[in-house]
Amino acid sequence: MTLTPGGTTHRRTLRWQTAQVLSVREETPRARTFRLALPEPRPHLAGQHYVVRLTAPDGYTASRSYSVASAPDGTGEIELTVERLEGGEVSEFLHDVVRPGDELEVRGPIGLFFVWEGERPALLVGGGSGVVPLMAMLRQARAIGRGDLLRLVVSARSPGDLYYADELPGPESVVLYTRQTPPGAGRTAGRIAVADIAPLVRGDEDVYVCGSPAFADAATDVIIGAGIPAERIRVERFGPSG
Repeated sequence: MTLTPGGTTHRRTLRWQTAQVLSVREETPRARTFRLALPEPRPHLAGQHYVVRLTAPDGYTASRSYSVASAPDGTGEIELTVERLEGGEVSEFLHDVVRPGDELEVRGPIGLFFVWEGERPALLVGGGSGVVPLMAMLRQARAIGRGDLLRLVVSARSPGDLYYADELPGPESVVLYTRQTPPGAGRTAGRIAVADIAPLVRGDEDVYVCGSPAFADAATDVIIGAGIPAERIRVERFGPSG
């Protein structure tokens, strides 16, 4: 299976590499973005992910997949945004221990089903940490001057839970709050509804939905209710590994 542009990198050749942590940035009280420098840079597509592997002194390993939040930019660096999950072996270590200058073992980029290549109109719908791969798509669209191709709907519990709060707002994006709204919000708090999606439907777009299983299922039903055929919808579910 081809995983990167150009058809030159395949699953069997994706070796583990040791990336250096360049910076750690807080997005919310429970989410941080780690910027990594890759010794063997590989071009990625917006929507792909990397696996992070931790190895204990006794040889025990734990790994977790994290979507790339940064747009493809040719720098040899990527950003991974990680939500801290209680009891999460990898996420707790990343939040509590990892600092700039540390090294992390990673493998990727992985995945082709959920990628946007910057050419077709798309409706992006994300809940909570599900906004991460969608942010890579938005960043790419803005970088190439094609923000008109995207419409992004983000659902967050409250303003304090919104990822990329300083960068996300713009003509391409709509933010919905489910529990607490900021002052002056034009919409009361509540779950995503057909009325939120219908005005954004253009009829020729692909749709990308990302979030928890419950959010993804509910959002998919809403999108279908807004008139988009199910076969146009790609869904990626986030959540703790079982």
